[in-house]
Amino acid sequence: MKKLFISICTATLLFSCNKSAKTSEALDKKFDHYKDGFVTALWEINPGWASGAGYHKFDNVLIIPDAAADKKQLDFANAQLDSLKQYSVEELSDKNKTDFYMIKNQLEAAIFSIKELKSSEWNPSEYNVCGSFAEILNGNYDSLEVRLRAFNTKMNGIPAYYEAAKKNIKNPTVEHTELAIAQNLGGSSVFEGDLSTALEKSKLSDVEKKEMLDKAKVSVKAIADYADWLKKLQNKTPRSFRLGAALYAKKFNFDIQSGYSADEIYKIAVDHKKDLHDKMFVLADKLWTKYKGTDPKPADKLDLIKQVIDKISLQHTTPEKFQSEIEKQIPELTAYVKAKDLLYIDPSKPLVVRKEPAYMAGVAGASISAPGPYDKNGNTYYNVGSMSGWTAENAESYLREYNNYILQILNIHEAIPGHYTQLVYSNQSPSIIKSILGNGAMVEGWAVYAEKMMLESGYKNSDEMWLMYYKWNLRTTCNTILDISVHTKNMSKEAALDLLTKEAFQQQAEADGKWKRVTLSQVQLCSYFTGYTEIYNLREELKKQQGKDFDLKKFHEKFLSFGSAPVKYIKELMLSKE
Repeated sequence: MKKLFISICTATLLFSCNKSAKTSEALDKKFDHYKDGFVTALWEINPGWASGAGYHKFDNVLIIPDAAADKKQLDFANAQLDSLKQYSVEELSDKNKTDFYMIKNQLEAAIFSIKELKSSEWNPSEYNVCGSFAEILNGNYDSLEVRLRAFNTKMNGIPAYYEAAKKNIKNPTVEHTELAIAQNLGGSSVFEGDLSTALEKSKLSDVEKKEMLDKAKVSVKAIADYADWLKKLQNKTPRSFRLGAALYAKKFNFDIQSGYSADEIYKIAVDHKKDLHDKMFVLADKLWTKYKGTDPKPADKLDLIKQVIDKISLQHTTPEKFQSEIEKQIPELTAYVKAKDLLYIDPSKPLVVRKEPAYMAGVAGASISAPGPYDKNGNTYYNVGSMSGWTAENAESYLREYNNYILQILNIHEAIPGHYTQLVYSNQSPSIIKSILGNGAMVEGWAVYAEKMMLESGYKNSDEMWLMYYKWNLRTTCNTILDISVHTKNMSKEAALDLLTKEAFQQQAEADGKWKRVTLSQVQLCSYFTGYTEIYNLREELKKQQGKDFDLKKFHEKFLSFGSAPVKYIKELMLSKE
């Protein structure tokens, strides 16, 4: 009787498990179907984003940024949030749970942006058509003629686009107004020289070519009129570029999606800064005689570090060779990663180093433009800022910042095995959601993690390289301290530059550039340190768990297989038994 009872219980348990498994499987299938519909609808109301992701069905559409467009975005977000309510998140698979949370975050962030942040009113640089048109010309996803016809149709909306922009702008910040003028005027070359060159190569008829060139003149005039309007705008009460603590905390949570709050990561960054100073002092003290000879050592530790760094920083390339030096190092980094078996790098995905386009200038000196998941074989561009027109003093300051050691760390960060490598992996993710709703802290965090990982593996091992790495990592750390201090603690420009030059040992040109950047962006500067901290901690946790079975290459490839999901969700997936 006892045995029979156990058998019946076991059968009941198995039946319950099977029923539960079937229910979850059915729910996952239903959710997968929902995701397909969500993505299609997302692209319809965000054609520019779709094009950037490699989905080119709506390349010829330019959304006019008016009240109707805002209403459409809000209606979409609210309708999709209602649709999510039909799914019990606990019953979804781990991978779909992550997608659920990422979709929900995206929708809530869109509502926050329109209803609370309202940057469309105070950031005129949000209005710039040049980049999306340039991407059509630079693409290789279809014939030149097909792309040019999409370009042609899309140009129809440019005058109305900029008229809507003028109506939206209320009390813009001075900083974003200046950026908008510079980027729009610089980017208008897309409709002049760039378009003319493309038309000459094309097989379009003379009639079509003339039509496009005529429209391009109208487009250039609309852009110039917008810039002129901004220059003449009577702005007696410009909004401060500082976001303020309340908005900042919300934006941090939406953008970073971390296990840490802004306040928590600020405290961690301050402690990390002190730890880096201690490590740097040991190395600088050791290198003193090599670089400073018999000069007396200063009593102040930071002064000693600075003097050694300043000497090492004199080893740098020239303005003319800056880009070619970057190009030369890419294959060397690839060979090193392969030799050390750190992770697989797909040789079929092209990386093109190019001069930074004019419509991107003014925010970062080096960046990556990667193709989206629908255009996996497209070029990834490594954009390198130009020093043409700079004074000799500014160029020298910039080159000392990106000296022979740090330039290599920059290339690890931007290219191999940093951004370029991670974004190639992201495009291979089985979940389109994890690619298109990519988390900036994971993307930047991986690039910062890659820097340390490469040095830990023995890359160019020397006291100088480690000292310069710590300086570079200090920059990442101080990005977080700076951003939170400026936007929530009213940090002055003077105090900010002191932090960057005296405590982070940055050259004046770099510090001036970072101050400009913190006045033009919010939260993004926190993504580097936050993501890096979470990734590094996850790796160390898995090392402890797995002991001698831990495999670094497997960890890297597994971590990158989850697309660009927030690290806190990747952690759950990697620790999951599923």
